[in-house]
Amino acid sequence: MLNVAVIGATGYTGVELVRLLLRHPQVNVVVLTSRQYANESFAQIFPSMAGQLDIVCTEFDVAELVSKQVDIAFTAVPHKTAMEVVPSLLEHDIRVVDLSADYRLRDVAVYEQWYQLHTSPELVKGAVYGLPELYRSQIGTAELVANPGCYPTSIAVAMAPLLHENLIEVEGIILDSKSGATGAGRSAKTSSLFCEVNEGFKAYAVSSHRHTPEIEQTLSELSGTMVKVNFTPHLLPLNRGILSTCYVSMKASTTLAHVDAAFEAYYANEPFVRLCHNGNLPNTAYVRGSNFVDLGWVVDDRTGRIIVISAIDNLVKGASGQAIQNMNIMFGLDESAGLAVVPLFP
Repeated sequence: MLNVAVIGATGYTGVELVRLLLRHPQVNVVVLTSRQYANESFAQIFPSMAGQLDIVCTEFDVAELVSKQVDIAFTAVPHKTAMEVVPSLLEHDIRVVDLSADYRLRDVAVYEQWYQLHTSPELVKGAVYGLPELYRSQIGTAELVANPGCYPTSIAVAMAPLLHENLIEVEGIILDSKSGATGAGRSAKTSSLFCEVNEGFKAYAVSSHRHTPEIEQTLSELSGTMVKVNFTPHLLPLNRGILSTCYVSMKASTTLAHVDAAFEAYYANEPFVRLCHNGNLPNTAYVRGSNFVDLGWVVDDRTGRIIVISAIDNLVKGASGQAIQNMNIMFGLDESAGLAVVPLFP
């Protein structure tokens, strides 16, 4: 059994981690930390957890994790805060899956351009980007896994087969994504209030969203050349879900048969990637609460473009579920352990 700690357990990704970890047959959740709710019962903070576990949240103290013999910690805390705790965890031989952006970007200068000063740059080189469909072999031996962002996950999985098979041009890529309101986190913000979100639909952070360099980093590694994209996120009046629509120009020799074969081959053995067929296209309603990525595509010969559509639950495959998938790989467990959840529909 693995002893697990969730650092920052009272945010949306934190409570989702706990929900899924409670299903895991080889996990004991032994520490939950929260600055805001220290010394309060987790089940009182979240009544959905009543009768499921009896843990009182504490302030982060690495000595507590050492005393509880924690094997792995999930740092479900904001950017910059992760840098304050991850080094001490690694110093005590506690493996880490970090759900912030602090260790995702391989170039520290790029990170500092889009975020803030990095206070533990020496750890960046050893961090493994935790997208199992692309980096499974490196994840297995990692001490620190940088869990991908939700938008980058939905886009990288959609684009990987086309770039891997060199079926598309790398110029002029347009990425259009929509996310539910939980993507903004649980802290109080005017822009996330019910009346600000309900019955509305808007773009935000146009050409300036912080996930842009992460997306470009992964697509550049897949293609072997520098890739720049136009990425536009939108806010949907939903709790959960991301739908990403990727517009790419196909090479002159590319056909629908090539595209179909590329997706089928690339994801033939992936437990959480589902390919839509027979004219069906992904829908966030059909992945809600699950770790699945649903993919569909259309080849538009008239415009010479391929349109790839992906759907994920931003809190599961976009964050907490993928983090548990990474943990399973790190410890040689069944990759689906704790994640065999049928999507919540309706």
